[in-house]
Amino acid sequence: MSVTLHTTLGDIKIELFCDQTPRTCENFLALAASNYYDGTLFHRNIKGFMVQGGDPTGTGKGGRSIYATPNGKFPDELVETLKHTRRGIVSMANSGPNTNGSQFFITYKAHTHLNGKYTVFGQVIDGQDVLDRLEKIPVDAADRPRQDVKINKIIIHANPMAT
Repeated sequence: MSVTLHTTLGDIKIELFCDQTPRTCENFLALAASNYYDGTLFHRNIKGFMVQGGDPTGTGKGGRSIYATPNGKFPDELVETLKHTRRGIVSMANSGPNTNGSQFFITYKAHTHLNGKYTVFGQVIDGQDVLDRLEKIPVDAADRPRQDVKINKIIIHANPMAT
């Protein structure tokens, strides 16, 4: 199962790990299918670390999951075999254990210190050149890109969670 992020810098194709992280993938796919991510910014970009997006407010403080919880968050799905072992790993961003909403990040290289803290739910399978361009975008002191880089649309190529 895969999706393509159509961004202002080009396309990034991501394989999703639906079998290993079903709730996380269901959340991501449902948000993508409802156009939740359309027009959202990559609001945080740290060279050699990661790029983060998925917040409709563009501040890094917003975003809710599809799950009906009081805070709009859902629990981690930490899988021993899914780790931050290389460039292009896609994980949920959070503000502590079990606080997944809509934000996600893509690694620029391996970061083993993230293992066991963030739910890995996919990997980039095409578009490394776009990641290269993203990583080179100048940022301000708060790691915010100096130029807007947006997700224009997410295309779902196959959705095993659809009913």
